[in-house]
Amino acid sequence: MNIKQNEESFYIGEEEGKKAELHFTIEGETIVVDHTFVSDELRGQGVAGKLLHQVVQMAREQNKKITPTCSYAKKKLQDTKEYHDVLS
Repeated sequence: MNIKQNEESFYIGEEEGKKAELHFTIEGETIVVDHTFVSDELRGQGVAGKLLHQVVQMAREQNKKITPTCSYAKKKLQDTKEYHDVLS
């Protein structure tokens, strides 16, 4: 599965026709995750979790914290103890 990145998202598919996306904005030392989308064809394969893992890695590399406003990201970050170091 090829995960791509642009300025405000990690995604699968093409820029104009993403099959899955985790959208974020960077506000100072915080990455705000505000939207997660997975197409029907990719659901049930752990795709959203893989996209979230990418933003967690980015937060660690850039020494930033993540503030999730997306309900999926919020629950996954809170439920995954390994991610608590980046949760704001």
